[in-house]
Amino acid sequence: MGSIEQLATPALLLDLDRLEANLARMARRTADLGVALRPHIKTHKCVEVAERQRALGICGITVSTLYEAQRFAEHGFDDITWAFPLILNRLDQARSLAQRIALRLVVDSHAAVEALEAARHPFHVWLKVDCGYHRAGVDPLSADAIEIAARLKRSDRLIFDGLLTHSGHAYHGRSRSEIRSIAEQERSVLVELAEKLRGQGLEVPALSVGSTPALAQVERLDGISEARPGNYAFYDYTQVALGSCQVQDCAVTVLASVVSCQPGARHCVVDAGALALSKDTGPELTSPTSASMGRIFRDLCAAGELREDARLVGLSQEHGIVDAPLPVGTKVRILPNHSCLTVAHFDHYEVVRSHQVIARWKIWRGR
Repeated sequence: MGSIEQLATPALLLDLDRLEANLARMARRTADLGVALRPHIKTHKCVEVAERQRALGICGITVSTLYEAQRFAEHGFDDITWAFPLILNRLDQARSLAQRIALRLVVDSHAAVEALEAARHPFHVWLKVDCGYHRAGVDPLSADAIEIAARLKRSDRLIFDGLLTHSGHAYHGRSRSEIRSIAEQERSVLVELAEKLRGQGLEVPALSVGSTPALAQVERLDGISEARPGNYAFYDYTQVALGSCQVQDCAVTVLASVVSCQPGARHCVVDAGALALSKDTGPELTSPTSASMGRIFRDLCAAGELREDARLVGLSQEHGIVDAPLPVGTKVRILPNHSCLTVAHFDHYEVVRSHQVIARWKIWRGR
């Protein structure tokens, strides 16, 4: 299909060799930890990637949106966790899909349970637990945690899948040891709540955890049934900074072109702005001297060496500002801070091996 130099920019590049290495590594990692792998496909939103994950023995997939669940169900994925607090006004759509596949929903309130019971369908339901992220989920020490779990387990209409949590605060860990502590917190919070429920005669079928930084650092997952990392398929510069991977493991990059560089200027402009890279600053925000909106490889091979003399320092909607003058027409390969948000801005991947484009894969993005 040609070389990457022939691509119109901005373009989203997916390195197939790195992708496949990342998928295989996490499959081995979860097997070594004794848990099933239910990857979060919100990162890639791509059937071809999910098929490669399925070939490695995943137990199902995780999605963020009902649209993702619907599209992947159409492509033969029949065990899907919608890992987002139930949106009550989407319940009819969820019921329609749940009549065809095992769609597993997530709740953390009595109101959501009431709505599910009123829908008169045997939904699979996880109870979401807050393991310290404090974004969503029941407080594991609260009466609600016991009451909602009991209500789910004793319901004659719903199927209680167990307890689910997400260690999103692992992304804010300041060291590998701190992230390791967060991963252990995530594990122990679920295990302790499960033991409390079982002590009251309530069966807890499964415990589900997930985040790529936590899975990279966790030492044990005793008592846990499955893990739901997503970003590991591609990684990004945030994961590099967190110690989850090396630069050479990052599978997704953005190819951009220098479109403006005025005489005497100390910067140039590329055609990759916020709608190609997102405005996620990543963990570097804590270090003003190294902050960037994306790092640039030394050459288009993206072999693992980043430039220290040029980086993205500003983004508007379509413009990216590089803090060095580069000739107009120069193409650069950018490592984004957050691959999940970057991918969500594109319609397809240009799948590459080295310099060669070998395929184009659709990105199923929608709500």
